[in-house]
Amino acid sequence: MAFRGRVLSGSATAAAGRDDRAVKRVSVVGNSGAGKTALSARLAAALGVHHVELDAIFHQPGWTELARDEFRRRVGGELHSHDGWVVDGNYSAVRDLVWAAADTVVWLDIPRATVMRRLVWRTLRRAVTREELWNGNREPVGGMFRLDPRHNIVRWSWTHHAECTSRYAAASLDPDNAHLTFLRLASAADVDHLVASTWRVND
Repeated sequence: MAFRGRVLSGSATAAAGRDDRAVKRVSVVGNSGAGKTALSARLAAALGVHHVELDAIFHQPGWTELARDEFRRRVGGELHSHDGWVVDGNYSAVRDLVWAAADTVVWLDIPRATVMRRLVWRTLRRAVTREELWNGNREPVGGMFRLDPRHNIVRWSWTHHAECTSRYAAASLDPDNAHLTFLRLASAADVDHLVASTWRVND
């Protein structure tokens, strides 16, 4: 099936019409609020592989951040324990581990206005419903009103959008990543088409 979106790097066959049976290890990246976790869960289900959410590993109870060495150890364990997986998250501390083992990077390059609309609604919903995120952690009720982007996910996403775009655009051209196929998804239609055209690994 032909992939609608933009193949930034990879084989000629990928650009013409990907054989998704060869896709087994996927890294999903993009700005906060772009929809990484939702897409990753859908892709993992479509491919019949394990879903690894980096936030769930990194953020321990009480929002305690896992030490770097332990974070790398646990992520490495997840990667080596499963033949196929979809990993979502942007953590630079483990990016080298994930990308060294991956065959595909799916980059959610959603317009900033769309990301902001989704993120504000998601943050409000989580704060009001007290939805548990990972390890007993919940969205802080006053988080959206804090000035420090490190403690305000909406401000973080807004201020890091351009940086995120530049980072993954450059990564797609980096010769060190020549083994990876980069797929840039810029809309909800791109996302839906990718999932719909994905074949299960074990078919």
